[in-house]
Amino acid sequence: MSGIIGKKIGMTTFYGEDGTSKACTVVEVSPNVVTQIKTKEKDGYNAVQLGYGEKREKSTSKPLKGHFQKAGVSPRIKLVEFKTFTSDLKSGQEVDLNIFEIGDFIDGIGTSKGKGFQGVVKRHGFGGVGGQTHGQHNRARHPGSIGACSFPARVFKGLKMAGRTGGSRVKVQNLRILKLIPQKNLVLVSGSLPGHINSFVVLEK
Repeated sequence: MSGIIGKKIGMTTFYGEDGTSKACTVVEVSPNVVTQIKTKEKDGYNAVQLGYGEKREKSTSKPLKGHFQKAGVSPRIKLVEFKTFTSDLKSGQEVDLNIFEIGDFIDGIGTSKGKGFQGVVKRHGFGGVGGQTHGQHNRARHPGSIGACSFPARVFKGLKMAGRTGGSRVKVQNLRILKLIPQKNLVLVSGSLPGHINSFVVLEK
C-alpha cells in the first residue's frame, strides 16, 4: 500500500460544487524522499522507507547520518516504511502528492491526543451508577461493581476501568481526498485525522 508522510495543519470547511459543506482536515505533504529500499533477500521483507522534513545534522545521531549519506539525502525528521508501492522507486527519489487524485479513498494514521489518567465515563463512555437516591453519595461517575463472589474471587483481566487515555496509534479508514493544492503541498481530506495540530500523519492509498 503506497502512501506519504505529512503534517496535520488543522481543520476547515470544504464547499463542494453543489454547495454542500463538509468538514475536512488540511495536511501539508512536502515532498518525501526515499531513504532506503528494503528487499526480501537482504532485509527479509520488501519495503520502501520514506523520510519527511529537513533536520539539522547537529541534531542527528552518527548512525542516522551514515544512513542518510548512503541514500544520498539530507537528514530527515520522520521515517516511515511502506510495505508495497505502486511504482518502482530508487534511493533519493522524491515522492509528492501526485500519487493521489481527487476522489481517492485513503487511510489516515496518527497518534491520538493524550488525555492523561481518566475515569470510566470519559474513557469508555460509562453512564455512571445512577441517581442520588437510596444512599448514593458521590457515585455518579464511578464504575460500579468490578468483582464477583467467592468464585472466581478475583477481577478478570481486561475489565474496562479507569486508566491512561489517548496517545495511541489510530487508523481512520476510507477518508476521501477532496482537494489537492500542489503549489502549497496541501491535501484536503474529508473528516478528521487523529492527533494534535502539527503532529505527523501518514496517508495510505
